[in-house]
Amino acid sequence: MRTTLGTTLAAAFLTLAATNASAQHYEAGHSLEADQHDERVEGVQARAKASERVRWQDPGGRRDPRIEVKLLGINDFHGQLSPRTLGPPNALRPVGGAAVLASYLEAAADQAGGPAYIIHAGDHVGASPPNSALLQDEPSVGVLNTLANKWCIPFKLQRKLPDFLEPYAQARCNVIGTLGNHEFDEGTTELLRLLTGGNHRNGPFLEQHWQGARFPYVSANVVNTKTGKTLLPPYTIKVVDGIPIGIIGAVLKETPTIVTPSGVAGLQFVDEANAINSSVAQLKRQGVRTIIVTIHQGLRQAPTYEGPTNPDIQGLSGPIVDIVKRLSDEVDVVVSGHAHGFTNALVANNSGKQILLTQAFSASTAYGDIDLSISRKSRDVVEKSAAIVTTWGDQGPGLTPDTDVAKIVGAADERVAPLVNRLIGVSQVAITTAENAAGESALGNLIADAQRASSGAQFAFMNPGGIRQSLDAGEVLWGELFAIQPFSNDLVSMDLTGAQIDLLLEQQWINQTSPKILKTSGLTYTWDAARPIGDRVVDIRDASGNVLGASTVYRVTVNSFMATGGDNFVVLPSGTNRVVGAVDLDALVDYIASLQQPFTAQIEGRIKRLN
Repeated sequence: MRTTLGTTLAAAFLTLAATNASAQHYEAGHSLEADQHDERVEGVQARAKASERVRWQDPGGRRDPRIEVKLLGINDFHGQLSPRTLGPPNALRPVGGAAVLASYLEAAADQAGGPAYIIHAGDHVGASPPNSALLQDEPSVGVLNTLANKWCIPFKLQRKLPDFLEPYAQARCNVIGTLGNHEFDEGTTELLRLLTGGNHRNGPFLEQHWQGARFPYVSANVVNTKTGKTLLPPYTIKVVDGIPIGIIGAVLKETPTIVTPSGVAGLQFVDEANAINSSVAQLKRQGVRTIIVTIHQGLRQAPTYEGPTNPDIQGLSGPIVDIVKRLSDEVDVVVSGHAHGFTNALVANNSGKQILLTQAFSASTAYGDIDLSISRKSRDVVEKSAAIVTTWGDQGPGLTPDTDVAKIVGAADERVAPLVNRLIGVSQVAITTAENAAGESALGNLIADAQRASSGAQFAFMNPGGIRQSLDAGEVLWGELFAIQPFSNDLVSMDLTGAQIDLLLEQQWINQTSPKILKTSGLTYTWDAARPIGDRVVDIRDASGNVLGASTVYRVTVNSFMATGGDNFVVLPSGTNRVVGAVDLDALVDYIASLQQPFTAQIEGRIKRLN
C-alpha cells in the first residue's frame, strides 16, 4: 500500500478505525499449506496448466436434446478488493482485484450459451486487507451483491420462508455462496449479521443501512446443536427451462481446530460426505438429477501430470479426494477451495463415476470456467468441462474493470485511508514468509520478537498461518502490517514447563494435515525429520544457550488463538498464570516503530533441521 488513497477523513474516523482494528478480535488460525495467502500466487507455469480445459462426455447422451449451463467458480476471495501482481520480478503483471474479477465473470456470463451462475466456495471474507476488514468485510459482500441479477432477493427474506419453500426461493438468482472457516472468525452472530443485515456497532460503513447478502448461502454440514438444524439452508435449487439443478454447500469438518472456540460455539461440523449425500437424497426425491457441490476444502494440484484430463488423478491426494470418492453418483461437479491453489481434474468416486473437481487459486486472481450440457430426457449432465482462467488486468476483460464494483473499492479505500497510510517505519530489505528447510522465516522472527518484547516473556511462539503476507522493502505503512496480521488476536502470556514446551514443539507434526513450524523468539531448537512424529525435537535451548530443564518453569507468549489450542497446539490451554496483553498487531506496530530505521530481519538459525 505505497500509494496515498484519496482524501483525509475526519479525525473521528481515525479513532473509530483504530478502535475497530484493535478491539475487534478476528481470532482465527490457519494451516501453513492449506489456508494462507500465497505470495507466489502459484506461478505462471501452474496457471498455464490450470487453463487447459478438462472434458468428460457420456456417450449414451450424445444425441439427447440439451440445455447449456455455465458455472463460474471462485474461492478464497479474502476481501481482496485491490489488484495484485504476478510473475517474475522483472515482468510483473497486474492480476485480480474485485473490479477486474467482476469484468471477467460478466464477460464469461455474456458469452455463455445459457444461464451462468457465480458460485463461491467459502472464505469470501476474513483474513482480508484493511479496505475490506476494517469495514467488517461489508464491501466484499457488496461486490457479489452488485453481480447479483434482478431475480436475487435479500438472504434475510429467503430465511423467513417455510423450510420446504426456502430451496426454491432464489431459483433464478445467479449468485450462490457457502461458508469457509474464515466466515466464523468473529462468531455466528457476526456471520449472520453480515449475511442478513443490520449495522455493526462500529458502523455504518459504506451503506447507511447494511442490508446483508442479496443472494443465497448454503451449508449442509454446519449444525446448530440446540435446534439440531443446519445453521443455513443445506442447498438451493435453480430451475433452467424446467430443468432443476441442485447446489449443495459444505465446509471442512476440521473447522473447529482452525477457528477460535468462541467462533464456533454451539455448532457441530459433521462429516462432509455424509452431509452432502443426505442432501443429495433429498434432492433426488424432488426430481433433481444435476447436482453441484461447493465446498471449502481442497488441495493444490501440481502442474506436472501428463494429459489434459489427468484421468488417473496422479499426485492428487488429501481430504477433498477422500470426500469426492465417497460422494453419490448423482454429484456432477465439485467447486472447491481452502488450499489457495488450482485443481482441474476428473476424480472417480468409489463406484467409478467421474466427478469434475475444480479450484481457482485465490484472492480474486482466477475463476473456474465450467460448462455443463444437461440432457432434457434424463435431466442429468451428459457433458462437462472446465478451465481455470487467470484474471489478468492487462488483457481481455481486465482492461475494462467493472465500474460499479470499482466505485465500491474506491469508497472503501477512501474510508480507511487515514489509518492505513500512517507511516510506521522503513524496511531495509523485503522481509518475507519464505522458510528455509528447517521452517524458519525472517518475517516470523520479526513477529515473534515483537511479541516477546511486548510481553516481556522469555519465549514467544507464532503460528505460521497467522502471517498472511510478506513485507516489502521501503516505507512500511500501518495498512501493510494489518494485512500481515489481520486477526487482532490478543497476546497471552503463561507459564509452561520445559517438558510442556517440548510437547508444544512436537505438536507441530502431531495430528496436523501438514507441519506447522512455529516461529520463535528467545529460544532455539533442533528437529530431526528422520525421527518419528512425536519424537522429532532433539535439542531446545534458551537465548543463553542453556538446555531447557524439563521441570523448570518458563514464561511464554503466544496469540490468543494458539492459547486456546488452535492449530492443534493442545498443550497450551494447560498453561498457568495467564495474563492477556496487547493486541498482536499493536505489538508489531510498536516494535517496528521502536527499531533503528531503516530496520531489517533475517533468518538466524533459530530453528535447525537434521535430515
